[in-house]
Amino acid sequence: MLTIKRLSLEEAQILIDGAAEKAREIKVPMCIAVTDEAGHLVKFDRMDGGKTSSISIAIDKAFTGAAARRGTHVYNELCVPGKPTFGIHITNGGHFSVIGGGLPVWVDGEIVGGVGVSSGSAEQDQVCAEAAIEYFYAKTGMKA
Repeated sequence: MLTIKRLSLEEAQILIDGAAEKAREIKVPMCIAVTDEAGHLVKFDRMDGGKTSSISIAIDKAFTGAAARRGTHVYNELCVPGKPTFGIHITNGGHFSVIGGGLPVWVDGEIVGGVGVSSGSAEQDQVCAEAAIEYFYAKTGMKA
């Protein structure tokens, strides 16, 4: 039998709050998604002004962070013609994202979820996703 650690709704909200705080600071309203360890949506928020086209992108970024256990920016560098992982972006029904802004959430060495942020540039999305993770650890006292 497996015992699985998973983010609670309250913990998912902490991640959203951290990303939203950074988004307000950089003045880019974001779509923010949090998934469980398997990449299934737990919580979502679209800030006023967040792009409607970024809703599914944020969810896909969170899915990738959790399910693939790496940041989407890593796959952006690996998923180029001639590299062994080229084509991974069309797997999982097209939900695998290679655009920066999706990160896994680790607690005590285990994946507990993913966070995905979209509406800005890939760099802005990444900064907000990183802020979500930092805020989460600061607020909860948990460690990766």
